Amino acid sequence: MTVVFCVSASTTERLDRFLADQLAISRTHAARLIADKLVTSAGRPLRASVLLERGAEVTVQFPPDAPPRTYAPAHGELRFVYEDEYLAVLDKPAGLVVHPGPGHWNDSLVNVLVGRGTPLSEGSSEGRPGIVHRLDRDTSGLLVVAKTDAAHRRLAAAIERRQVSRVYAALVWGHLRKTPVDIEAPIARNPKDRKRMTVADGGRHALTHAAVVARFGLADLVRVRLGTGRTHQIRVHLAHIGHPVVGDREYAFGGSRRVTPSERRAAERLEQLAPRQLLHAAALAFAHPVSGAPLTLVSEWPADLRPALADAAADANLLAERNPLQYLGFFASDE
Repeated sequence: MTVVFCVSASTTERLDRFLADQLAISRTHAARLIADKLVTSAGRPLRASVLLERGAEVTVQFPPDAPPRTYAPAHGELRFVYEDEYLAVLDKPAGLVVHPGPGHWNDSLVNVLVGRGTPLSEGSSEGRPGIVHRLDRDTSGLLVVAKTDAAHRRLAAAIERRQVSRVYAALVWGHLRKTPVDIEAPIARNPKDRKRMTVADGGRHALTHAAVVARFGLADLVRVRLGTGRTHQIRVHLAHIGHPVVGDREYAFGGSRRVTPSERRAAERLEQLAPRQLLHAAALAFAHPVSGAPLTLVSEWPADLRPALADAAADANLLAERNPLQYLGFFASDE
């Protein structure tokens, strides 16, 4: 099938976003068409970043009866905390993108699972086989992967009904005035930067539950439970109430510069010790989608974030402590 259209708007977004909006397809699908040189103008393939001008005629060639999508195998170390014939729960390392997309077609978690030989469900959307829920690239921790379509459907339905408990550990700037606190604020794409999210009227309903586990000099260790699962939800909501995650480069809202001048040097040191956002998916609980047996899984605070946590707590023992979250009573505060 071939689609031809003429741009009537005076300005457009970059091509991959514009194409997704105009043709009502996913951005991943649009990006794949562009990468395969199936989107042209005046006979020349267009780049994903191009901005179209008014009057430009664009041709999109959809492959006829395209065969099922295949994924290039990749190799990487993964740590699994649970696995059977229906699903797997892994401890995702930071820096790993969950599913293929622009810039990461061949090095995502999906590619590593394919390289491992792990069977994956078809998935609920194109390009995301097995992926029931996501973690941001630089967020570490527990992630469920479905191996069968039936398991995928049941797990997705359980998340929708809020029957899956997803708990995160976060180190946030400042001290929450109220704890526990429910953060209920709609989330939408930032109109000025579509890679970022923001709290905005008309956005999708979003609910986050947060409670302080330990209070340090400049920051709180917070236990966060998801009520919904929007993109960047925890980071956006915590920043929205004035307590952004330490080390978050996108939603810093000033970061160490928010701290009073008398403590600025200590805040800058803490920020320098943060290689990424100090956010970790630490606990997961749900009923097995086939057997119904309860599964409760935990993941300790990762090694790369331990120096920052120890500095915030002014407790050098945390550097040697194998289970810093347990040491600080994080899991004991589970509801």
